[in-house]
This record gives sequence, C-alpha cells and structure tokens, in this order.
Amino acid sequence: MTPNMGTVDRIIRLVIAAVLAYLYLGGVVTGTLGIVLLVVAVVFAATSAIAFCPMYLPFKISTRK
Repeated sequence: MTPNMGTVDRIIRLVIAAVLAYLYLGGVVTGTLGIVLLVVAVVFAATSAIAFCPMYLPFKISTRK
C-alpha cells in the first residue's frame, strides 16, 4: 500500500470523523443513522491514520505531493 493521501486530506478526514463521532456519542444522531455515521467516522479515522484510501485507487487519485 503506497500512501496516497496528503496532509490536508488527512486533517480534513480527522475533523469530519471527530464531528461524526461527537454527533453519535453526544446523542444528537441516534438509531441506524447514528451507527452508520459512527462506522463512517471509524473508516475516515483509519484511512487518515494509514494515509491510504482504497477508493482513490480505481481513479488513480493521489493528494500526496
């Protein structure tokens, strides 16, 4: 896995993950939608941590300089 995410992309994903997790854990969004948002938050945090997004591969996108 060659890293394909730049620093700005990783920071944006971490911020979005934090907001989504807050919405679920704060009780703002509950039920099935809340669980889906929490899963998305975990995926965003994980891809940000490893600097690799598998969805970028088919389109040959790289935000890394």
